[in-house]
Amino acid sequence: MQNKKTKVLLELRPGLDGFAGIPQETRLLFAGLRKLENLEVEGLIQGQSRKLAKGTSLKRKKKLKGPIWDYSRYSKVIVSLTQKPHRNIFEICSEWVQSRLETMALQTLSSTGLAKIRLTIFRSSSYEDFIWRTFFSKTLPASEFNDVTSANFKICSVSWKAMHEAGINSLNWRFSPKYPKLDTEGVNILIGQTPFPARISRNTKYVIRYHDAIPVFMPHTINDKAHHQASHIYALMSNVESGAWFSCVSEATRQDLLKLFPEAADRSVTIHNMVSNHYFKEETPFERVSGIIRSRLYAADVELKVDPAFNSISPNFLSLREQEGFYQKNLFKKEFKYLLVVSTVEPRKNHARALAAWEVLKADVDPDLKIIIVGTLGWGYQSMVKSLKTWIDRGDLFMLNSVPAPDLRVLYRHASATICPSLGEGFDFSGVEAMRSGGIAIASDIPVHREIYEDAAEYFDPYSTMSAVKAIKKVLYSEDAGQVQAKLHERSEIISNRYLPEAILPQWEKFLKQINKY
Repeated sequence: MQNKKTKVLLELRPGLDGFAGIPQETRLLFAGLRKLENLEVEGLIQGQSRKLAKGTSLKRKKKLKGPIWDYSRYSKVIVSLTQKPHRNIFEICSEWVQSRLETMALQTLSSTGLAKIRLTIFRSSSYEDFIWRTFFSKTLPASEFNDVTSANFKICSVSWKAMHEAGINSLNWRFSPKYPKLDTEGVNILIGQTPFPARISRNTKYVIRYHDAIPVFMPHTINDKAHHQASHIYALMSNVESGAWFSCVSEATRQDLLKLFPEAADRSVTIHNMVSNHYFKEETPFERVSGIIRSRLYAADVELKVDPAFNSISPNFLSLREQEGFYQKNLFKKEFKYLLVVSTVEPRKNHARALAAWEVLKADVDPDLKIIIVGTLGWGYQSMVKSLKTWIDRGDLFMLNSVPAPDLRVLYRHASATICPSLGEGFDFSGVEAMRSGGIAIASDIPVHREIYEDAAEYFDPYSTMSAVKAIKKVLYSEDAGQVQAKLHERSEIISNRYLPEAILPQWEKFLKQINKY
């Protein structure tokens, strides 16, 4: 007799966002868990702040009308991710009443524990393109297409933000938050990415993929500080109280969790992130680097909103001829050395330190050294924009975004070094990806970097420019730089192998099997 598969519902909401970090981990984890034969993995689709249309009912035994009605519902779900679907007058009135009742329920009944959110079905057949391009294509190779798009999906029509607000607002009547209940009957394990704003059905095991405690210990570095800090703390408090298990992306993150909730020690484990199979050693001509930079430059029409004199992140050209001459001179005439930084531009990522160290090296050691920054402008970048723009206008610094993994692999491979300057991280993919691609990582000396990279990276004090300069000089410009690099390459291959799917997935299989027995 064949063993019954464990039904796992994994939150996909972060997959709606960018290329790196938690969105990347969400896609990799979903694809990875789908490969485990004892699991039946489904995806939970939910809007960040938008209310989604409902799919078909979980309880319906047979189709009441023709197939067009089901397809109509599914296509409305897709439309509702970006705008309100078309509705007739009866649907508008019904939705208005339902919306008011739902809002009242979430805001008031959550405090009594009576609010319940029911999930609906989204069948992916005929909608594979939507599933792939919306949630997975930014991270996964095309070979994963059939596996991830053939999964089943469930819809939570209530937005993630509305659920957070319901829990936070319950503090108006309570001493501890009470979040709405998600009806997860029939699901053995729910995996939420980040603290999840809901309680779940009694028979479902709760797992929180815990990435970091930055909103608690470094709230001065995050965007929308008040909401982000409160939503993180109170949802986390609710998850712990609900008896959730925690799969932490690093031991450093787990220790931060235990500072907050020592009682979670027996319900928390460390399972590192997986690195994508996109990253491997590949010999490519340097000309690829120049072409990638030219095609992936940060959009010229990005508004900086800092100073009227700096209205674009790109150089200001008077003509197309001048523009092409600029890039021909600075990118295509000869090979060049460059440092690479891969992360969103925001205070915690510490780009200013990397930029300052590069400026010293450029002035004192190597005037031809360039720097490439891959990542979007996030928040709190205003103080360094003028410095970025000055070097961009000179053709010495290039800002890129929306760089797919195959292109990023080339940039890692040819970089003199990848700099990982963060002040705080949960994991930090960039150093591992650089190692897998045959590059070298130079990282800030923080606990998580020491844990993840071990002796496969050179380290520097993230608060000291001269410390960063010294580390880069040692690796690239010292008399024994060749030996230093050879040792780092040797260790990089060994250390980075630990984060391949074949090394991480057995840990997940063991963990999920363990908690499913409780």
